[in-house]
Amino acid sequence: MASSAREWIEADETAKQFLTRVFSERPFLPLPPPLHRIPLRPGNVVEIVGPSPSSKTRILMQAAINCILPKEWKGVNYGGLERLVMFIDLDCRFDVLSLSQLLKQRIIRANGNGVGHKLNKVDDSPNGSKDAHTKYDKELFAVSMRRFLYIRCYDSFEFLTTLKTLHFQLQKEKEAHGSGVYLLMIDSIGAFYWMDRASPSIPSGSNNRRSLSLQSVSDIVVQEIQKILLVHPMLVLTTKAASLQDKFTSREVIRSTGQLSVESNLDSRTIRSSTNAQLYREYMPSVWQSFVSHRILVRPSADDDSKYQKQPIYLLEWLLPPLKLSEKFIINDDGTYIVS
Repeated sequence: MASSAREWIEADETAKQFLTRVFSERPFLPLPPPLHRIPLRPGNVVEIVGPSPSSKTRILMQAAINCILPKEWKGVNYGGLERLVMFIDLDCRFDVLSLSQLLKQRIIRANGNGVGHKLNKVDDSPNGSKDAHTKYDKELFAVSMRRFLYIRCYDSFEFLTTLKTLHFQLQKEKEAHGSGVYLLMIDSIGAFYWMDRASPSIPSGSNNRRSLSLQSVSDIVVQEIQKILLVHPMLVLTTKAASLQDKFTSREVIRSTGQLSVESNLDSRTIRSSTNAQLYREYMPSVWQSFVSHRILVRPSADDDSKYQKQPIYLLEWLLPPLKLSEKFIINDDGTYIVS
């Protein structure tokens, strides 16, 4: 009896072996700006919140391209992860053509900086410039696009159905590609919130099943994602639309949010920007808010920079964890760039 107890408490691996195993199973994922400030690993849930438009979906696109591109291809360094991306579109406005164009531009730029590769040599002449932007490695483009897995949902019931069956689809894609999904992206997590809130109940699709309420939908979404992450470690990136409020004081906003019905079980917290008096009202249920491990606020910058007159400038702040840092960035076809 004593020997069995001793065997139970004895360590079966050293601290070095433990850290090696953890970092190999759930390594930190290198992400492009502006998501590069904090090390993120599979299991984290990152929420990008901001008004529309504030390039939230474009940030997801750039992160997806960084994931699906290989690290190296035919002697050219692309700096990618060569991993799968699962993109769940709840906003139903995702433009796959824009993603393909961004991917082509990234391939063209890498080939322009490459040595010894004959594709896409940039020429100063108009004809040469046109040729450089129309030629790209089609084989690499096709291989990379096959790593981008896209799902569109039109209501909460379809979203729940997708999450319920996602384990089998992820396992199927893992067997087909030889590697699992690294990034799970959910575009506009609050897309169905107001429709679900306006409805007394959400039809479940069967008379034998109970109707789904707004709170139960959020509970199931969090539970299903948690189950998926246990079997398929992924980094979850989500976007959420929010309206910035600058015409109320914080006390007035908190007073107004406190008038919400208790039955809706909402967290009426109001989050203040660290560098601006603007506020946005949190509307997602508390079960989702507590599930989010990292939160980023993105909004258009009010400052005009003469060097970037033709491109909108955006301001980013880390709300969770709170960082005393705000960055300005621009997004173009080549990628995302920090400007201050």
